Amino acid sequence: MSEQNNKKKNHEESPKITMGEPVAPVSTWKRVLSKRWVFPAIYMAAVAIILTLVWVYQDASQKPKDAPASVSQSIEDSQGTAGKTDGKQDEQAAETVASAEDFAWPVANVADVSVVKPFYDKDGSAEEHQAALVQYNDTFRANTGIDLARKDDQPFEVKAAMSGKVTRAEEAPLVGYVVEITHANNLKTVYESLSDVKVEMNAEVKQGDVLGVSGRNELEKDLGNHVHFAVYENDEPVNPAHVLPKDE
Repeated sequence: MSEQNNKKKNHEESPKITMGEPVAPVSTWKRVLSKRWVFPAIYMAAVAIILTLVWVYQDASQKPKDAPASVSQSIEDSQGTAGKTDGKQDEQAAETVASAEDFAWPVANVADVSVVKPFYDKDGSAEEHQAALVQYNDTFRANTGIDLARKDDQPFEVKAAMSGKVTRAEEAPLVGYVVEITHANNLKTVYESLSDVKVEMNAEVKQGDVLGVSGRNELEKDLGNHVHFAVYENDEPVNPAHVLPKDE
């Protein structure tokens, strides 16, 4: 009897698996996690993500620091440009002041001299044309300036009519020593019939500086001791009487 009970108990305690009943499948994640390479791979991926986040953070933190440097550089550049602009403006202002200088008579005292031969003005009368012709041997030429002389035929100092740069200082066969001064605005003044020269080439002279002393020359020997004074604008002769002061 007891043997039958034991068999019955054992039979009840043993698992019963019916034919065709599905066995519970193993989880896919469990399969993956059971692999040896899974955890090292997860670790490496996590490290890569952390490093990427650190790099992005550093890059973002550096940009604001660079911005002030760029701004300060822009300010320095603008200041440098402003300085250059101010320098150009100063040069233009200086040039304007220089060009605003009026002509002065090329002698110390205009009352001591007189015009002994006038400028040849094409619009002048026949009488004025005749008075402004320069005769040399059998030829006549138009006077391109005015000739100044003292009544007593004595020499006198010749001075710069305007500030500028000496661009010619030499002796010429017919007209004696010649000094040419170049000024702003394409102006030039020429002083001929000098007995000597007191300035050198490329020298900067101021209005009123002594250039030399009046003298005699072969071309206008009938005028005696004098100075020939000419004014040129864009290399064209201008009547000095139109630019010299009237109240001297």
